[in-house]
Amino acid sequence: MRIAQVKSRLAGGAHFVEITTENGITGLGQSGCWAYPEAVDAIMPRFADYLVGEDARRIEHHWHQLYRMGPFRGSVLGGAVSAIDIALWDIKGQAFDAPVWDLLGGHCRDRIRLHKLILGDFEPGVIATEVATAVEEGFTAVKFDPIPSDCGDRGLDSLIREVTARVEAARDAAGRDVDIVLEFHRRLTPMQAIPVIEALKAFNVLFIEDPIQIDSIEAQGSLAARINLPMGNGERLNTIWEFRELLQQGGPQYLRPDLGLAGGISHCRKIAAIAEAHHASLVAHNFLGPVLTAASVHLSAAVPNIAVQEYSLIDESQPASAAYDSCLVREGGYLRLPERPGLGVRLKPEADSVWLSPNQGHLHDIPRRKDGSIAYAV
Repeated sequence: MRIAQVKSRLAGGAHFVEITTENGITGLGQSGCWAYPEAVDAIMPRFADYLVGEDARRIEHHWHQLYRMGPFRGSVLGGAVSAIDIALWDIKGQAFDAPVWDLLGGHCRDRIRLHKLILGDFEPGVIATEVATAVEEGFTAVKFDPIPSDCGDRGLDSLIREVTARVEAARDAAGRDVDIVLEFHRRLTPMQAIPVIEALKAFNVLFIEDPIQIDSIEAQGSLAARINLPMGNGERLNTIWEFRELLQQGGPQYLRPDLGLAGGISHCRKIAAIAEAHHASLVAHNFLGPVLTAASVHLSAAVPNIAVQEYSLIDESQPASAAYDSCLVREGGYLRLPERPGLGVRLKPEADSVWLSPNQGHLHDIPRRKDGSIAYAV
């Protein structure tokens, strides 16, 4: 089953790769390097020079060849390798007429529990409404950012009071049987993060995600060891070696690899195994549409130490639904196991002209403090 063509595709600000074999099977993959999709696209011709003519079934072998054939690493390379890996798993599933999760050892769970992603800088009343809506929709877990956008100019007491009010509103709306995940978007310094997190212990949140900048793995682990709530880390990390270092630093951690950035299905399965050895759980980072949602779901089905799967309703709404043919079906706060062979998602022919995601292919407008300095970098 030789590879005949590798097609790199920029569509709607996102980057995809389609790999076609000599017997006509096409696999679909996606990069998670959403700020620089053009950079990932530029790597693909070099990858294609190697891949065309190779056996599509040798996924692990090709992963190492692509990752190591140049001396450079990072998110752009990680995104490119991830897209190829996902596409090759898609091909293999179609060739064996089985969903990818079946090839990974079968399903460990009958359905995939989701946490609903709530995006926006909301006041307590709006947060309560959003959380109540999620509960009505059947979700048993929600995630939102309680940090106000002007956090760089607030005094510590004001910041703590505002964050506490938002989390309290969410907990009151959620009740006691719904898990709350707090996404801090790397907005705080370690000096701010510790007292803010300590003030939230009474609300029994599932974990605090990315409270500080991700420049230092050691700093992430040190913070996790100093607070009394679990942390979630890793959406910008690329390899098992980085995640191993994160876990070795100590503290309770939920690992957050993005399958479009951290080496695809093959590599994230290894990250899950490292987490399992540390009694840690995976919560795969996921907000870039149905292709990476499907890849995450196949991994979540087959791996024992999955806590919950991140999910955005953008996957179900226009214009995303006009760009994809997807077999994913949500029932309340869960996704059914996909039964279609391979990944179970295809790009429709008109996808090139469809706005796929508001978050891809764009750089952030970095907030500034009143004194003109950069407040934080998301």
